[in-house]
Amino acid sequence: MKILLSMLTYPFVVRAFAVGVLVSLCAALLGVPLVLKRYSMIGDGLSHVSFGALAVALACGFAPLWFSIPVVAASAFFLLRIAESSRVSADAAIAVLSASALAVGIIVTSLTTGMTTDVDSYMFGSILAMRRADVALSVTLALAVLLLYAVFYHRLFAVTFDEGFARATGMRVGRYKTMLALLTALTVVLGMRMMGAMLISSLVIFPALAAMRVFKRFRSVVLCAGALSVVCFCAGLIGSYLLSTPVGATVVLCDLAAFLICCAIGRK
Repeated sequence: MKILLSMLTYPFVVRAFAVGVLVSLCAALLGVPLVLKRYSMIGDGLSHVSFGALAVALACGFAPLWFSIPVVAASAFFLLRIAESSRVSADAAIAVLSASALAVGIIVTSLTTGMTTDVDSYMFGSILAMRRADVALSVTLALAVLLLYAVFYHRLFAVTFDEGFARATGMRVGRYKTMLALLTALTVVLGMRMMGAMLISSLVIFPALAAMRVFKRFRSVVLCAGALSVVCFCAGLIGSYLLSTPVGATVVLCDLAAFLICCAIGRK
């Protein structure tokens, strides 16, 4: 408790907690339907798209978050349509988009100012990069994601488990799949400042996989994934403060530890 109180005396740590807890919760809740529908790598693909977009934004002098959000959202929509309407599988489409966007980002970075502090913080994450304006925008959008998830929870459940039945009952399946992809895109963009483009997909995958090792019901998995994600983020942030290690990598190791513990519990 003393360590936590001493950490909270720093404004940038308070901002990190505020944004990190909300983004971790969003990523974990969205990760459950994504993993079940085998779209778990969409977070990794969209993070690379976000890196390419922010590299262009920094090179052109645009606000990175405001520029990246519509670009990543459009990519999520485009990616979903490619996987549904063509012979290209979802994982292949994600791989193509991911590699292309990452290549664009690297080339733009090399042709402009090189690997600056701003680019490095987006690629690998940095709690020092969180400004008040970024925090306000991130908290607002994260709360919007959580609200939409709660409102459309039952429809997302139906689309996740029995897409054919949901379509037969008149539900607009395409609309809710698109919403899921767009919410994931928002969460990825918001989490990049904290976790970095290379590690943000771990927030989507690890908590969902860990919860599935212990629980079988959808609601139980969702609740467990959300709780695990928040706890692991807080533990990772505190561990990063104590050990002077990067926040993103420390959080991922906490997620990995939670996953291994859940695997051991699941076997018993």
